[in-house]
Amino acid sequence: MATSAAGVVLITGASSGIGEAMAREYARRGWKTVLLARRVERIAALAQALGGEGHSLAVSCDVTHDGDCEAAVARALEAFGGLDVVIANAGFGVDGTFDQLTIDDVRRQFDTNVYGVMRTAKAALPALVRSKGAFVAIGSVAGFLPAPGSMAYNMSKACVTSLCDTLRTEWVPKGISVTHVAPGFIESEIRRVDRQGTFKETRRETIPSWLIMPAHTAARKIADAVASRDDELVLTLHGKFGVAMSRHAPALTRAIFRLAAPRVGSRKARDV
Repeated sequence: MATSAAGVVLITGASSGIGEAMAREYARRGWKTVLLARRVERIAALAQALGGEGHSLAVSCDVTHDGDCEAAVARALEAFGGLDVVIANAGFGVDGTFDQLTIDDVRRQFDTNVYGVMRTAKAALPALVRSKGAFVAIGSVAGFLPAPGSMAYNMSKACVTSLCDTLRTEWVPKGISVTHVAPGFIESEIRRVDRQGTFKETRRETIPSWLIMPAHTAARKIADAVASRDDELVLTLHGKFGVAMSRHAPALTRAIFRLAAPRVGSRKARDV
C-alpha cells in the first residue's frame, strides 16, 4: 500500500507525548488509529476524541509482556481488517552512570526500549507483509551520543538504530519500509517518568522550553517521512547537529562529552 493514502495505523505508547500527537495527526489525515498503552483510561478518552468506534480503537498493551502485542494486533485486525503503518513508540529513560546502575536497571530499560520494539515488530510483521506497509521505530539522538549519566538509555536507543538498519535490509524483499526516527528534545512526559517507568505528576520539565519541539510538529514531520518511506528522520536542530557531529567528527564529540562527565558523575541517579 502507498503509505501516503489513508489506512490503518497502530501506535504503541499512545497515551501521551509523541504517541498521542501522532494519533491525532493520523486521524486528521483520515486514518483509522489503533492506540496501545498501559494507561487505558487515557487512550480510551483519546480514541473517543478521534471518532470512537469505527475510527479509533484503544487497546491495553504493555510491550514488556509477551503476548500483549500479538493480542493487540489481533484486536486491530478484527476491528479494521489490516495494518498499514505500525509505530513502535513506547519507551522511557533510566538515568545514572555506569557505577550507579544495576544490571536490573539496564534490563528494565532494554525490556521496554529494545525488546518492546522487537515484540511490536514481530507481532505486526504478518499484517505488514500483506499490506506492504511501513514499520516505524522511535529511537533518539541519544543513541548516537556518549552522554554521561544516560548509559542505559543511550545503549537502548543505539540498539534501536541498529535494529532498524538490519530490518530495512531484511524486509526490502517483503515490500516493507522501515523508518528510524531519532528525536532530540520533544514535548513529552519522558522526563517526568522515573527509573521504574512510572509517571510522576510532581516531577518538573528539566529542559529549557526553547530547546523543545512541540509534539504536534514532530508528529507531522514523522507522518510525512513515513509517507515518503524515508529511512531516517532526525528531529530538532540540536538533534541534527548532534548526529552530524557523531558521524563526521566522532573524536571531537567524545572530547566534548568527556568535559561533562565529572559534573554528571557527581550527581546521584534519580531513584524516584
